[in-house]
Amino acid sequence: MDKWLLVAVVIGFALGPTLSAHAGADIKAGEAKAQVCAACHGADGNSTTPMNPKLAGQVPGYNAAQLANFRSGARENAMMLGMAQPLSEDDMQNLDAYFASQTMTPGAVREDQLEMAKAGERVYRGGYRPLQVPACMGCHGPAGKGIPTQFPRVAGQYAQYLEAQLLAFKSGVRANEIMGPIAFRLSEQQIKELALYMQALH
Repeated sequence: MDKWLLVAVVIGFALGPTLSAHAGADIKAGEAKAQVCAACHGADGNSTTPMNPKLAGQVPGYNAAQLANFRSGARENAMMLGMAQPLSEDDMQNLDAYFASQTMTPGAVREDQLEMAKAGERVYRGGYRPLQVPACMGCHGPAGKGIPTQFPRVAGQYAQYLEAQLLAFKSGVRANEIMGPIAFRLSEQQIKELALYMQALH
């Protein structure tokens, strides 16, 4: 039986939710609307399927922005396009407020993955100078909790999902002017290592 280990981070840095991000949002209305999201993302935003992201505890404004991107087609996903199209601006803000108010379940890595996670930590905290890759914590924070609203929380997110998104940025399938050039310079092995580290970051 595998022994699970948490990669502990002693730096207690986090930027709290901004008061303005959810001004006027209705968390109760968001909770009611979130019932539709529960099948893939869990009732409280903690998905139990590694390819479906956890929405709980995400930085205020990020989930709403992604829903808007899905609805407009700026971010391509056939299932999410169908889910986002009926949503009003208020719906998206209410959903965002509800999921941001929830607590993300912590992630972990197995003992046999610990060395890979430590390699990911080196890139996350120090970047990769040979190819001028900046440290991930510059935008996502030392504790991986993100910076509202542009830079999402990555701490505790599923490694499988994080790896898939980094590979999508690397290939250009998912367009982003910041993440595209960064992911392009990372090897697939580095991406796998980073994903494992971020999953266990807390």
